[in-house]
Amino acid sequence: MKIFKTLKNTDQVLVALKKISSRNDYKPNESLFSLIVDRLAGKRRFDDIEDVLQTVKYTKIKVSDSFFSNLIKIYINVANQPEKAIQVFFRMSEFHCCLTIATFNLVLNMLVCGKHYEIVHEVLRGWDLGVVESMFLGFCGKYLRHLNQCFFLQVLRVFGLRLRMVGKSAFLDRMTYCRSIEIKVEMGFTAASSFFQRVSKVYRINPTYFKILILCAAGGGGFATYAVTGPINAAIASSDQDGEMKAKKKKVVIVGTGWAGTSFLKNLDSRFYDVQIISPRNYFAFTPLLPSVTCGTVDARSIVEPIRKIMKKKTGDIRFWEAKCFKIDEVNKKVHCRSDTGTNLEGNGEFSVEYDYLVVAMGARSNTFNTPGVVENCHFLKEVEDAQKIRRSVMDCFEMANIPNQSDDEKRKKLHFIIVGGGPTGVEFAAELHDFVDKDISRLYPGIEDFVKISVIEAGQHILPMFDKTITQFAEHKFEREGIDLKLGHKVIKVSDQSITMSHKESGEISVPYGMVVWSTGIGTRPVISDFMNQIGQGDRRVLATDEWLRVKGCDDVYALGDCATIVQRRIVDDISAIFKIADKNNTGKLSLKEIQGVLVDICQRYPQVELYLKSKNMKRFSDLLNKIDDDLDIVKFKNALSSVDSHVKSLPATAQVAEQQGKYLARCFNLMKAGEVHSPKGPIRITADGRHRFPAFKYKHYGQFAPLGGEQTAAHLAGDWISIGHGSQWLWYSVYATKQPSWRTTFAVVSDWARRFVFGRDSSCI
Repeated sequence: MKIFKTLKNTDQVLVALKKISSRNDYKPNESLFSLIVDRLAGKRRFDDIEDVLQTVKYTKIKVSDSFFSNLIKIYINVANQPEKAIQVFFRMSEFHCCLTIATFNLVLNMLVCGKHYEIVHEVLRGWDLGVVESMFLGFCGKYLRHLNQCFFLQVLRVFGLRLRMVGKSAFLDRMTYCRSIEIKVEMGFTAASSFFQRVSKVYRINPTYFKILILCAAGGGGFATYAVTGPINAAIASSDQDGEMKAKKKKVVIVGTGWAGTSFLKNLDSRFYDVQIISPRNYFAFTPLLPSVTCGTVDARSIVEPIRKIMKKKTGDIRFWEAKCFKIDEVNKKVHCRSDTGTNLEGNGEFSVEYDYLVVAMGARSNTFNTPGVVENCHFLKEVEDAQKIRRSVMDCFEMANIPNQSDDEKRKKLHFIIVGGGPTGVEFAAELHDFVDKDISRLYPGIEDFVKISVIEAGQHILPMFDKTITQFAEHKFEREGIDLKLGHKVIKVSDQSITMSHKESGEISVPYGMVVWSTGIGTRPVISDFMNQIGQGDRRVLATDEWLRVKGCDDVYALGDCATIVQRRIVDDISAIFKIADKNNTGKLSLKEIQGVLVDICQRYPQVELYLKSKNMKRFSDLLNKIDDDLDIVKFKNALSSVDSHVKSLPATAQVAEQQGKYLARCFNLMKAGEVHSPKGPIRITADGRHRFPAFKYKHYGQFAPLGGEQTAAHLAGDWISIGHGSQWLWYSVYATKQPSWRTTFAVVSDWARRFVFGRDSSCI
């Protein structure tokens, strides 16, 4: 062995092998031949491997199936000679080597992964029937999704005919098992192989003809098949009906295709449910890039993904209706919808959909605070259509201001752009608009940029109030340097078609003319949500109230995600007595630190405000709350120690990040619920009842947020209170938003739009 390793020339290795094989006092072993085969494969001298096999046969060395498995791998994966690999596969008996199921499975795996379907067909034809029977069902169940239909029917025909030669009872057992693993093929028709081949060809050419052929097969060809396997098919049909009755799927209705609804759909195991989606828009929009659409930085189609493409990647029964939900009937478990694209026989386009589980994820609308004239005269920035309208309005303002014979006051009025709301959306749009005017419009409309004015109206004392003070101050100073007018502490009281009226504590009411107003002041409740809240006794709330498992309070089978709902966190003070009772297992009336540690994990899961309180007080452990108490705690001391914890109960922000995480969480719960794991609850201890909750409560993880400020500068406030402002954060923003796109198509489209803007500038066409 050592001598062969030292030989560098492959020809020297072959010569030495022939000399040793001719000697009677020495016989090489299997490891030596494996070494030589690997070296030949590395030199891509595959023809010389046949000489090694002849030497193995001549010396009568007994080799294991692992030697042949390695050799077959080389021929398939390295040499790309599957025919040669199968020749070696069938010659294993010449070398006194027994085939194992593991080797058989390995060969099939490599052939299927390499899409050598015809060779797989030959393997199933030519090998021992017992091995084929033991491998076939697992093979089909594992690779059915990867095989084309024509090839699968060929394999099915060969296997079915051979089994009928052995016995119909075994055939029946295997067909019943195949149906349990969802092989949607009627194996009673395997005898008519040519018929199935024609059907598969017609199906690929025209699916309509395929349906007609299926009806013909059921009506005419069924008689001939029944003459041979009639009793078997009857038994299978009976068992199928029983199985379908037992496996009746629950109907899950998703209302909305925003961040929450799409995230839930992507992560739901749709094989176990009858999924139906209802939304007035047939696409998912990447809303964080809407401000970029308003100024032509990114094209609108680059940030949308059709919902049917997302559905196509899923398995199971999924249907979509482009309609608007206008009523939720919780008593009768129905959702009433109205379609704007078509009408039914009654002519009003209305229909209803029943549900077993309802997932409400329809988002929210812009909050106008009932300010007069907002709906009629302002633009919103919630949908793709809103961004496209703003883009057209911006260009119309410049075109109208460029018309001759206009006074300077008229030009200033038409080029006065007002953004109401100093949140992330309003600030980003103001920054995008300023860059658009400064870098692109000034070149296209020379001399007109001096009349442009951008104003941001904020009722609070600072813009970006949800960010750190460092970011807020930097953004305000940057806007002031660039000439963006910040009107802080101003409240809009009226909007007309010519001017906007606002009030200030010191200056009183002010009326300012404008060319365009964009209203971005938070979210409001949709009418259908308001009606539903009145039905279930939540009429005094702004959004739907859910528990920590996203279930709407008062409704067992209705869940709400995203901007249309908020989690009502249970207060720990209300459950102090119950928690004390659970921890005090010895019923002594006092708690030791060890007893508290026993329920600490459940307390932190059930009441997230505990961790927030500890973090705010720079405490690392729960025991730090009790460090001032030396003795065991009674109920009074325990209550005093936790009295301030509930002050850190916070509502989750209405962001895409929250909605996406809620959709993923609820989908995991549905998957576990159908998988039968609800019998082993994994949630925290029930405080007011026995046992445990079925699932852990939803826990939001904040990854940070961005605020683009224009001029290739972005403010980033990331997890761990990490703050970054400048050009580096802008490139981080690019990378995060590119990777978070819903598909590879949108990723390439957005990146190419950014590259186009760098090279050619923003598009200024009025389309």
